Amino acid sequence: MDAKAAAKAVKQGEVSAVYLLYGSEKFQMKEFAEFLEAQLIPKEDRDFALVHMDLGEVPIQTVIEEAETVPFMVQKKLIMVRDTAFFTAAKDNGKVDHRPEALLDYLTNPADYSVIVFMVGQEKLDERKKVVKAVKKSGVALSFMPLGGEDLLRWVDKQVKKGDCTLREGAAEAIVRNAGTSLQALSGEIEKLCLYAGAGGVIDVATVDMLVARSTEQNVFALVEDIANLRLDKALGIYYELLKQREEPIKIAALITRQFRIILQVKTLSTQSYSQQQIASQIGLHPYAVKIAGEQARKFETARLEGILNHLANLDYQMKTGAVDKVLGIELFLLRLGA
Repeated sequence: MDAKAAAKAVKQGEVSAVYLLYGSEKFQMKEFAEFLEAQLIPKEDRDFALVHMDLGEVPIQTVIEEAETVPFMVQKKLIMVRDTAFFTAAKDNGKVDHRPEALLDYLTNPADYSVIVFMVGQEKLDERKKVVKAVKKSGVALSFMPLGGEDLLRWVDKQVKKGDCTLREGAAEAIVRNAGTSLQALSGEIEKLCLYAGAGGVIDVATVDMLVARSTEQNVFALVEDIANLRLDKALGIYYELLKQREEPIKIAALITRQFRIILQVKTLSTQSYSQQQIASQIGLHPYAVKIAGEQARKFETARLEGILNHLANLDYQMKTGAVDKVLGIELFLLRLGA
């Protein structure tokens, strides 16, 4: 079951006694938790019906005791539990004495007036643990992983529509290009863009570039994109802008090197029939970044990418030893690359 199916079931009155939310996409996980809160607990009851606990501070048996305690002045309670290592293979700090059998016993006969939501900010659960197997069998386990390339753009479009605005062609890509792939950051930038455009407004690429500032990493990402598309004037413009922002040339060179290394890795793994998600997992990158790197990779031969990385390694040595002026060194590198 995925989050959409779980949400549909809740709306139809099919509520599980225990939910186990896990994954690295914390924004969507938080959204689902807030959805449960909105669906299950009336606003006027939340002071009595909403309980927050942390397994890094209290044992699991305390959570179960809370779940088994009849709610006061409300019909149902929602217990939000932050997890540290209880459901994962991470090392426990040893400060809390958890007795997993308490949860195992509870799952055989859960209280009908309590809903427990465990929130685990890790990509993987420890499938060897009995509690993980038991929750998956008796409750609902939902994975929240980074959105793939097209899914991320659809998410951006959906969020903009929620703000009563629409996007012109290329604007969704521009928002991601400037703000990055963090849903939390994207949500904030989309809210700002919608406020600027106003109800029923239209957001175009120019508006995005005017309002959404790019980080150094995103600027370098755009710089390499311009190089890949032979837009040398734009690439140099981004470089000069980074210098105006007092960014260290050696840092800029390191970020350029990182991006070209990613492009080479994506190209190599793509030739081995790895999927976008598999590549993202293999090199620890967001799927959307893999998508863009894959598009860039098609514009370079493997031998040329290897040559660029060798050139960057030599440039790094020359800049650090004073053999070349740092600003001029990167400028000459970009000019030669676009020649």
